[in-house]
Amino acid sequence: MEKAAHPRIAHPRITRRRRAVPRRVVAAIGLLGALLALMLAGAGPASAHATLDSTDPAQNSVVATAPQAVTLTFSETVSLSSDSVRVLDPAGKPVDTGNPAHADGKGDTARVGLNSGLANGTYTVAWRAVSEDSHPVGGAFTFSIGAPSDTSVSATALQGAKADTLVAALYGTGRTVAYAAFALLAGVAAFVLVCWPAGATRRPVQRLLMTGWTALLASTVAVLMLRGPYERGTGVGQALDLSLVRATLDERIGTALAARLLLLAAAGIFLSLLVGQLGQPPKPAPAAAAADEDAEAADAEAAELRALEQRAAERPQREARLGLGVAGLVLSVALSATWVGADHASVGIQVWLALPFGILHLIAMALWLGGLASLLVALREGVGAEVVDRFSKVAFGSVAVLAATGIYQSWRGLGSWGALTGTEYGKLLLVKSGCVVVMLGVAWISRSWLARLRSAPAEAAEVERAEVPEPVGAAARSEDPVRQAQLDRQRAAAASAGRERGLTPTRAGLRRSVLVEALVAVAVLVVTTMLTNSPPGRVAGEIRAAGTTAGAGNAAPAATAAPQTEPGRAVELKLPYDTKGRTPNAKGTATVTLNPARTGPNEVKLALDGADGKPVDVPEVQLAFTLPDRDLGPLPVALTPEGTGRWSGTAQLPLTGTWVVSVQIRSSDIDQTTPTQQFKIG
Repeated sequence: MEKAAHPRIAHPRITRRRRAVPRRVVAAIGLLGALLALMLAGAGPASAHATLDSTDPAQNSVVATAPQAVTLTFSETVSLSSDSVRVLDPAGKPVDTGNPAHADGKGDTARVGLNSGLANGTYTVAWRAVSEDSHPVGGAFTFSIGAPSDTSVSATALQGAKADTLVAALYGTGRTVAYAAFALLAGVAAFVLVCWPAGATRRPVQRLLMTGWTALLASTVAVLMLRGPYERGTGVGQALDLSLVRATLDERIGTALAARLLLLAAAGIFLSLLVGQLGQPPKPAPAAAAADEDAEAADAEAAELRALEQRAAERPQREARLGLGVAGLVLSVALSATWVGADHASVGIQVWLALPFGILHLIAMALWLGGLASLLVALREGVGAEVVDRFSKVAFGSVAVLAATGIYQSWRGLGSWGALTGTEYGKLLLVKSGCVVVMLGVAWISRSWLARLRSAPAEAAEVERAEVPEPVGAAARSEDPVRQAQLDRQRAAAASAGRERGLTPTRAGLRRSVLVEALVAVAVLVVTTMLTNSPPGRVAGEIRAAGTTAGAGNAAPAATAAPQTEPGRAVELKLPYDTKGRTPNAKGTATVTLNPARTGPNEVKLALDGADGKPVDVPEVQLAFTLPDRDLGPLPVALTPEGTGRWSGTAQLPLTGTWVVSVQIRSSDIDQTTPTQQFKIG
């Protein structure tokens, strides 16, 4: 009769009690998947940073009568502020009506009205906007009414709407905290699900999860509030301006931040399920079977039934882990998309590949860095070597994904080896790579400590938590303040002793190396934030406002001392270039001839000659002039082809000073460089 009772083990009943959990998980997955699809749907192909395609009046043109407005057309949608487009007369006085807007509602345009009765002369247009990938771009150009003239433009008036120092610092801090909070939230949750399910019952782990969720929520709100002042160069007092918040929500980055807030609401539900389900210990096997354990020890059939009972008791938690793992993965992908869908990966070349690679990069970063924080707590709580082994495998896979996706992102952002040292983006990438190498070195030290932990069975086993008895008299709070303080110290000492029980010498050494690894990870997050705020090296030359060798893939040597020009006489500038390509036009010399090399209109001739000295043609070439000391430019030159490797045009150089000429040369679909050269006018 006793054996007949075993087939009535309530496996289906146990399953039915937990069936509601997978249904809730499936519903959450559907909701998060829909949000992810909405986020990625708006991330279509675009050029990396907005570039100025055309203007009306045309740049460097001479019009017979004064226009009523100035219209700029960009390569992609841009966001405008109240001073995005300014028009200055030859004396440097503003002549625009202010408050530029999109022409005819087209997001890729900017139009500002002009005052009536403008006199003849050369006018300077300075513009600044925010491209779709959330980065500011700017430049300037000139046009003339009636006939060109000399112009004296105030350097202060030409400066772009730069972010307030305090706002920029707070905005950057908010973005860094958001990255760290995401790593903590996603990484700790993954550590609990994959490596240490029992950790869901530990208070330190629960505090880590709540810290990550709260910090991500607070930083997202802060970035949303500060975005408007950051773009427009106003003070931190404008952070509460609801009109700026509404304008931010209309941008791609605002949509991403709003979606992140919605996803954080779903993340709160996920955390409650995670702690609620995994925080419950598995149900033991039925007592009846346990009572007859000795009597049935020799019965193989009974032993098999007891094993089935144990698996049945553990099955609800396994199902909960599986369902929560799938939901957590979808949630992590959706949260990652709120960064990737509004940053470098959403524009430029190969968007279809850059988006998933960017998401993988962020998730791998979270698994590694958030897992390190979890491991610090787990070692303090006395986990066994088995948990550390599991995380070691997860960390190895994360590093492999980080390496693969990082190499691709570096190639996509840089375009050439020269940009590693010739652009701010490349230099930051080198710093980040160095920090990652240091982390890998410390991780190798951690693995040696792990090997020692495995070799010591007494230390490798998990340390069981012991109930710490309450100090005598602690059942009720004492009315005597001195006595109460004494009781509090006893409780603190008892809790500290309980925490330190698991820190054997080997565990302590492993924990120290993991702590160093986590500290270096903070530096990686800071550099990552700076990288996302910097224009990729591939397009840095297009938005450069200073005459440095910051071209994408710039292989030319640094500019030498600027040659002095003689007014009224032509000057010839030779700029060696090398795009690192394999086509015959990939290497040679660009010769720029400027005549008469003085302020005002100048005739410009550009010649490209290959390494053999013969003229070569290229798919794309752009010529621009910049006056860094006066924050003027780049002033592009409209080039007219005059045969193989030969172009001509007109450049308006309104001021004296040390100018920089840059020639952006693209020899193939992916090979590009921008050599520069300084020269003096006046």
